[in-house]
Amino acid sequence: MTRPAQGVPDGGWPLGANPWIWHSPVTADALADVLPRLAGWGFDCVELPLEQPGDWDPTAVAKLLDTTGPAPAAVIAVMPPGRDLVRTGSAAVRAAQDYLRHCVDAAHAIAAPVVAGPVYTAVGRTWRMDAVERAVAYEEWREHIAPVVEHAAQAAVRLAVEPLNRYETSLLNTVAQTLDALEGLPADGIGIALDAYHQNIEERSLPAAVAAAGDRIVHVQVCANDRGTPGADHLDWAGFLGALRAVGYRGALCVESFTAHNDAIAVAASVWRSLAPSQDALATDGLSFLRRTVAAL
Repeated sequence: MTRPAQGVPDGGWPLGANPWIWHSPVTADALADVLPRLAGWGFDCVELPLEQPGDWDPTAVAKLLDTTGPAPAAVIAVMPPGRDLVRTGSAAVRAAQDYLRHCVDAAHAIAAPVVAGPVYTAVGRTWRMDAVERAVAYEEWREHIAPVVEHAAQAAVRLAVEPLNRYETSLLNTVAQTLDALEGLPADGIGIALDAYHQNIEERSLPAAVAAAGDRIVHVQVCANDRGTPGADHLDWAGFLGALRAVGYRGALCVESFTAHNDAIAVAASVWRSLAPSQDALATDGLSFLRRTVAAL
């Protein structure tokens, strides 16, 4: 399990946010803007997306984290077109593996315990599969992710595989599929990243999905069903969080959303309108809701 941030009450979780709420790509300048504000609002931790190697320097960011306060919850791996581990050429596989190793090295350098994301194919890549073809794809993915898992284990970092909704991938949509794909890979090296937005689309019950994932849950991202403020929606938050407590999850809960005011990220995430009165309100109102809901469990 990921470690709870210092100062989080027993039975709770470190609460964090993703700088994508305001910026993309997330650079050193973006982090210098966001991290002090997250600390001032009372967030315990932060996700750090790494869209491309070089977007931020791990040594400098480690110092910035020490100065500003939020703990590093996870490095978020990004899978744009061409970054694939299945149904692609050997050179592309090696390039994707090298990128994921870079994410692991960055996580190690900033003392983040997790690298999370859809670490299998490019977001938006879909194709039809029958049961046999799906099994073959999972076996191919296991073969190609295994060296990255080994590298992560040596760095004391755990990978977290994020199932996405059906419009963004055809490979891993549900917890059940993700558990099938993980079969045979070491539980202490790789597990599941749950995102409430995607699972609201794909799972018949959020609490049941959490129960099925159990101790394979490594990281959790939260937002409203429309990608906006947690709590300003129809999700069963008490059931979802109660299920996380029941399976013993002790990692972070991080608000992941996106700004409609950045052309690149708005198109990539299909964010066509503002999702809250302001991006600051999305983060702070979400934090307040999560604190109240966790306290009431």
